Amino acid sequence: MTAKKGVIRRDKGKQGLGNKYHSIRRSLKARMGEASSLDGRWEIHKELQSSPRNSAPTRLHRRCFLTGRPGANYRYFGLSRHVPRETAHACLLPGPVKSSWQ
Repeated sequence: MTAKKGVIRRDKGKQGLGNKYHSIRRSLKARMGEASSLDGRWEIHKELQSSPRNSAPTRLHRRCFLTGRPGANYRYFGLSRHVPRETAHACLLPGPVKSSWQ
């Protein structure tokens, strides 16, 4: 089960924008915290909003490393729940044992 190629490509583009604008957004947010007046904070907020929408880190979605599946991902492995299960059933993962109560 794999995700559509266009969706994966779009998410990679968002990751690229996020990496490109990371330092800019971080410095603007630091300046906003140091601003003493409300008008100065408002100007910095306008600058922050002028950056591309897809450069915000909240627009990113964690996807499976192998299949590109967006849901049910293990952060530690970077894989969706299907991949470790399939590899365990194929005896490619050492350790897990399939249980049966029959």
